[in-house]
Amino acid sequence: MLHRPPLPLADLLGFRVEIDAERKQVSCLLEAAEVHLNRHAVLHGGVAATLLDSASGITASLTVDETGAMPFTTISLNINYLAPAAPGSLRAVAKVTGGGRSLVFVEAALTDAQDRLIATSTGVFKRYQKPEAVA
Repeated sequence: MLHRPPLPLADLLGFRVEIDAERKQVSCLLEAAEVHLNRHAVLHGGVAATLLDSASGITASLTVDETGAMPFTTISLNINYLAPAAPGSLRAVAKVTGGGRSLVFVEAALTDAQDRLIATSTGVFKRYQKPEAVA
């Protein structure tokens, strides 16, 4: 299992990324705490979306780079919120369902420690070249 170098957003929200290059699968893991909750004391939908999007985008990258570092951007992301998540362990796992060299289709699932399905997503991700830094 590869651990991707730290990502600024992952550092900010406190989740970690695990890459299984052999299975071409990525997991984003979060210990949801009070800071991740909405006003109803359950996981904020934006946090769930971030976990699903991050796992999906890195998974798309695995189609061309076993480290998951090749840049892909989200073209579309459809999320189904199925159950509220209380504080605790959460895991978003993504897998490629189709596509080619530039567009990749990915589905992902977010589950809690009891393996209860919290949310699912489908997305389209596009490969791009990083622009050179402007001085």
